[in-house]
Amino acid sequence: MNKQQSDYGDFEEIQDESPKPQEEQTQSNFPVRVKLPKEGQFVGIVIERLGGKRTSVKTTDKKTRNCRVPGRFSRKFWLRPGNYVIIEPWPDDDNKGDVVYQYRPNEISQLKRKGFLNNLEREF
Repeated sequence: MNKQQSDYGDFEEIQDESPKPQEEQTQSNFPVRVKLPKEGQFVGIVIERLGGKRTSVKTTDKKTRNCRVPGRFSRKFWLRPGNYVIIEPWPDDDNKGDVVYQYRPNEISQLKRKGFLNNLEREF
């Protein structure tokens, strides 16, 4: 009786020839999906908190808008100066808008890498 038969019975050992994933790979090698503004929306940076649900936001079209956080997002967004957000201007008043989305730190780095925040960074 040969050694292979005694270890595995009547079955032959199958050698896996596929390459094993490296454990050393980091998250940065994988593509990350980032929410981009739709038509009529802008990326902005929070300049200051005005009280209540209102903030002053500098947007990529070089305007400073008085933006509010709608009630459905009031518990979800905790905005501080320096946070990046997507705003949607009001149709009747272009100087005001609603905050629609708040970016996380890993999403901000992706936006900077893609060049979406170049206009905002030059201003500050």
